[in-house]
Order: sequence, then structure tokens, then C-alpha cells
Amino acid sequence: MTTQQLAGRTDPSPPAPDRIAGPAPAWGGSSALTQIRVLTGRSLKALVTDPGVILFGLFQPVIILFILTQVFRGMNTSAHFPKGVDYLDFVLPAVLVDNAVQSAIQSGIGVVDDLKNGMVARLRSMPVHPASLLVARSLANLVRAAVQIAIVIVLAILVLGYSPKGGALKLLTAAGLALFITWTLGWAFIAAATWLRRAEPMQNLAVVVLLPLTFASSAYVPIDDMPTWLGMVAKVNPLTYAIDATRALALDLPGVGAVIPAIVISGCIAVAGSVLAVVGFRRPL
Repeated sequence: MTTQQLAGRTDPSPPAPDRIAGPAPAWGGSSALTQIRVLTGRSLKALVTDPGVILFGLFQPVIILFILTQVFRGMNTSAHFPKGVDYLDFVLPAVLVDNAVQSAIQSGIGVVDDLKNGMVARLRSMPVHPASLLVARSLANLVRAAVQIAIVIVLAILVLGYSPKGGALKLLTAAGLALFITWTLGWAFIAAATWLRRAEPMQNLAVVVLLPLTFASSAYVPIDDMPTWLGMVAKVNPLTYAIDATRALALDLPGVGAVIPAIVISGCIAVAGSVLAVVGFRRPL
């Protein structure tokens, strides 16, 4: 017995042309926001479930802060040191910015891992926008940097007796500026990762970039205490603007005007980095 007979139909003629169903519309994938949310959650889950990241990644800036405050605690005797400011107050904003650079580097290394473990190859077979994975990686490392900054500030207050001279609000503003720098610098290293695509060159690049940026800046000593040539390098170092801005906010010192150059420079880095990252990401694997 045919299905037409089961349905009570005896007319064997085919249905009218206008009743023939067309092909199903192609699935265009989820929205960009949904893709970013899911991929960000994936990256965060990988961070939380990795004991090495928790033990070494989150507490690395804390270790740096403790070492610096013990080794250079007599630095505030310099004539160029801000009056009434001890070394802990001076160096804590710099550690926040240094953590921003470290977290930015991790953004690039995370992209290299995704390229190597087959994640990108699987996503390319799906209707996923290339920028979604890159944005998700930058946001995941932004969350990680926020947790690191919170740990540094809490332990500095509880263990080292740190008291923000500019008040809690200005300290939070300085932390927010450091997080913005984390996100913008992260795009530079994400772009480098999409072009280099190997962990070893990325690690070498991180060392080459990190050392000059941090030590040839106003991070750990006043610029006037440096040799003349190094002081000139520090004055044109983009990281100096960020450190001076966060320090002025946290200590309620003159120099808050450095916030605008820091934001502008960081924004330009983010725009250029994001464009290069998308172009590099689209290249064949």
C-alpha cells in the first residue's frame, strides 16, 4: 500500500509545481556576539583547568612586586624620587603596567596554540568569522589580567601594608588604564602570532620586546637617575607614558595628562594590530 493510499489520496498525479518545496536555506551560523561569548568561555575554561597557569601565571606579578620592593627599597633616597613616596608606592603602578605587557604576550601565545592544536582548522570548516576567535582570545586574557591585578593589589595591601595615596577610586582608575593597555598591546602580539605561527619565535619576540620596554622606561627608577642615552630612550618609550599615567593616578601626583597620550598610543596599536591579525589569520594554514 502506498503512502498516498494511507493518506486517503487516490490521485497518482504529482503535486503542483508551486507546492514543491525548494531547497532548505543554508545555515549562516550564530551571531558574532554568540561566537565571541562561546569562544571566550572556552579559552577561560582552558586557563582555569591548567594548574600551571594558576600557580605561575596569576602569581608571577606578585613575585615580581615582592622582589622589587626588597631589592630596591632604598631607591627612594634618590634626589629625583618623588617626595614622601616610598618605593612600594612608586613601583606598584609600574608592576600593573608590566603585568599588562606580560598578559598581552600570552594573548599571542594562546593564538599560536590554537593554530597548532587544530582548533583553527575545525573552525574554518564552520560559519565562524575569523575575527571571533581573535576577539575571544583577547577578552580571555583581559579577564586573566584583571584577576592578576586584583591579586597584586590585595596582597600588597594585606602583606606589604600598601595604602593608595590617591584613594581607592584613583587606584581603580589606574588599574582600568592598565587593563586597557593589556587589551590594546594584546592585539600587537596576536598579530605577530598570526604571522609567525610558532611558539619559539613568539617567545623570543617577547623577550626582545619586554626587556627594553620595561627597563628602558620610568618603571623602576626615575628617568633622571638613568644614563643620558638611556633616559632619552625612556622618554620616547610608549610604556613610559602608561606608567607615568598610572603612577600619577595611584599617587595623586602631577602628570595625569599622560593618560591621554597613553590612550591614544594604545588605541593606534590596537587598530593596527587587529587589522594585521585578521589578515594574517586568513592566510592558509
